[in-house]
Amino acid sequence: MNPVIVPEVDGKKNTNSQKPSKLVTTWREYKKSKYLFLLLTPVLLWYAIFAYGPLYGIQLAFKDFRIIDGIWGSPWVGFKHFEFLFFKSPDFLKILGNTVVISFYHIIFGFPAPIILALLINEIRSGKFKKIAQSLTYLPHFFSWVILSGILITLLSPSTGVVNYLLQIVGLDPIYFLGDPKYFRSTMVISAIWKEVGWGTIIYLAALAGISPDLYEAAVMDGASRWKQTFHITIPSILPIIVLLFILRIGGVLDAGFDQILNLYSPATYSVADVLDTYVYRVGLQNFQFSLTTAVGLFKNVIAFTLVLMTNYFSKKLGQDGLF
Repeated sequence: MNPVIVPEVDGKKNTNSQKPSKLVTTWREYKKSKYLFLLLTPVLLWYAIFAYGPLYGIQLAFKDFRIIDGIWGSPWVGFKHFEFLFFKSPDFLKILGNTVVISFYHIIFGFPAPIILALLINEIRSGKFKKIAQSLTYLPHFFSWVILSGILITLLSPSTGVVNYLLQIVGLDPIYFLGDPKYFRSTMVISAIWKEVGWGTIIYLAALAGISPDLYEAAVMDGASRWKQTFHITIPSILPIIVLLFILRIGGVLDAGFDQILNLYSPATYSVADVLDTYVYRVGLQNFQFSLTTAVGLFKNVIAFTLVLMTNYFSKKLGQDGLF
């Protein structure tokens, strides 16, 4: 067989004609995985229809929406609704403050809770007891706030609740946990942790399972205690997952838990419990001010997007992996 002669240009072999372009290579890879992309199609359609399709309604924030005229026919008003929210609304700034305070309570106390619980569950040596502990902590997640709010109202009732009955046994006065503004936020944060802490451990337990046992064996050989193993091996190993979930959690800083608050708050606690989501529900759905509440939603999304970018930027500056 005769050898293939490659023409030379200026004394160098011309290999450009043999190397496929990047576009061709990419297309070949897509073609090779065509059935995987076929499986992905329903997910892409769902996002296109239900996540990106409704984005055209954002224009309501800059219009005076009238049902008769529809979205396209309603007149443009520019930043009228935003000006009302920030400068003329008597309640918006207070509601925004409530939202930020409750959200930061959730972050400060709620975010570390599944990490701590995952570390504790990981230390359990009995496999049977470990499964029972996981099942019991997962269970509240599967109940809606409609059901759990009824349970909490019964347990925390100042007259017939078990909690106040125990307080009276030890000589303390009954506390109206869900009716006193002084206790409402704490009660709400604690109950939210109780509901979601078990479910939040799933990702952390999976990350803990991926840590090499050789690291612990080497630490034991060096005389490291369980506490030192936790702080020098376990936590650094799951730190990338913690940072990733923290970035995502910061993106929802203005989501204070609509379902929970709607089922637990009352006129007596509006001053500390009324948040942006309940404001949107009350003003938008009950008073039919769709343009105003769309402006509130757009404001929330812009803040969330900005916080995600900032948190991602600072996490990379500190040497951690970000979202992108």
